[in-house]
Formats: sequence, C-alpha cells, structure tokens
Amino acid sequence: MKKLQCVWLVPAALLTLSACGVNTMPSRDEWYTKHYYLMQDFERQAYKQFSPAARLEFQTVYWEARDPKSKKIFDERMDFVMKTYKRDNARQPWNCDRARIYLLNGPANQVEMAPNDRWGTQFGVGEGAAGVSDRTNEDISANTLEVWTYRYDKYLVQYAFIFNAPNEWRLSPSRFAGNRYLGALEIWSKENTFPIRDPGEYKFKLEELKSIQ
Repeated sequence: MKKLQCVWLVPAALLTLSACGVNTMPSRDEWYTKHYYLMQDFERQAYKQFSPAARLEFQTVYWEARDPKSKKIFDERMDFVMKTYKRDNARQPWNCDRARIYLLNGPANQVEMAPNDRWGTQFGVGEGAAGVSDRTNEDISANTLEVWTYRYDKYLVQYAFIFNAPNEWRLSPSRFAGNRYLGALEIWSKENTFPIRDPGEYKFKLEELKSIQ
C-alpha cells in the first residue's frame, strides 16, 4: 500500500469558534447553526440580509437547489450528531466542534483516542493549546485527545480535539505545518456532498428573496 503523506490541519475559523464559544453564531436561529458550515459564503451573506420571512423561504430553497441525496446525507449525519454529541452541547448538539466537522466532512477514515499521558508527545499538540485539561486525578485511563484522519487526494488530513472538563471537546492547534490542504478538503466536501445543481438559477432566486419583507 502506498504510504500517504500526513498533514496536520486545524481550521482557523473553527479555532475562533472554539475560543469564543457557540455565541459566535446566532444560537436562536436553529436552522442557521445547523447549516452554517455547509453553506457557501454567498449563501451566508444573503441569509444575513434577508427578512425573517425571507429566511424561512430560503430554508426551503436551499435544499431545492441541491440533489435529494444531499438532504438524505445531511439528515443521516444530523441524526448521528444528535445521538453522539449531546454531552458536548446539550441544548444544540450540532453546535460543537466535533459535530460541525462531522456534518461537513462526514465520518473520518480513522479515529484515534489517546489517554492523557500521550497527547503532548505522540500527536504534537502545541503547548498551551486551548482546551487542554489534566484529568489525571479524575480517571487515570481517561482519553483527552481525539484525532480524526481524512483522506484527501494523496494526503491525510487530521483534526485534533482536546478534552476540556467537564464534557467538551475543542478543536486544538498543533505544532505541525502544512495546512494548505485544509481549505481544499472542506471545499471538496461542500461541492461534492452538497452540490448546487444550477448556481445561476439559484442565485437568481436568492435575489428575488430580498424583496420579501
């Protein structure tokens, strides 16, 4: 088997969210927080400009512009998120770091858990990384690092989540360089899993929604 090149990647946008908390997105707009990382930049900008009535209409138009298979995939991933990440964010399980990555990229090709005596040396998480918490006195065998590995082209792209007591997993920075493939991976996920069938017609419909008061 051909050996793949490993590249440690951490999305800057998600690190900002981790530092600031879920309040960086409008927590009262449930639909928006569920779809935020799946949306294209122009969709987010348009959504912000819409009236409340236009936003409701957009939520229908958003999925009409995509293949029904995309909606099925989203529903399956959301179902997994709701069952798996309740402890990370009880009120909005989809609005935490691991859930956001899962909704966008789907299940990782490999997930590795590491106990608290291995995170600093084996995986190279930088000193002072946000969210690091010593759980030695709580549980000697407790895992404090979770690494998700995705294949992208001939590379391996990795996300590292550090446990933050009492129940949160935060995306963490690392000392590894070579993050030039991160954007490409996430754009690929959007364009291949949630593609817009006719961008021109779709954007025209969004312009029409601006007239709804």
